[in-house]
Amino acid sequence: MDPISAVEAKYLKDKIPEFGSGDTLRVHTKIIEGDKERVQIFEGVVIQRKGKGTGETFTLRKVSSGVEVERIFPLYSPNITKINRVRQGKVRRAKLFYLRGLKGKSARIQEKRKEEKESPES
Repeated sequence: MDPISAVEAKYLKDKIPEFGSGDTLRVHTKIIEGDKERVQIFEGVVIQRKGKGTGETFTLRKVSSGVEVERIFPLYSPNITKINRVRQGKVRRAKLFYLRGLKGKSARIQEKRKEEKESPES
């Protein structure tokens, strides 16, 4: 094991759900205003995930009051308290930058169906 990954190993979090581009996430982040601290929730579609180790980031996109907002989060940031996957999207590519040019219903992503395992009837 090289020395860099040995140092990075203690900063990696355990409870990060599996997610990829097209998934809808709800990210809880700590916001410090003066001497107060609160948690703010940002919900959006993952349009990219890049990097590795402690430098890994993901970009979320949402439309808020008709304004398109994109935010880049470091995956292992101490300011992220919780990440929830709300929906799993059905996409065929890793980077969804084409969503920037779409509006309304065409900008929606289909939800991936959960395949139910059938129990063998005897």
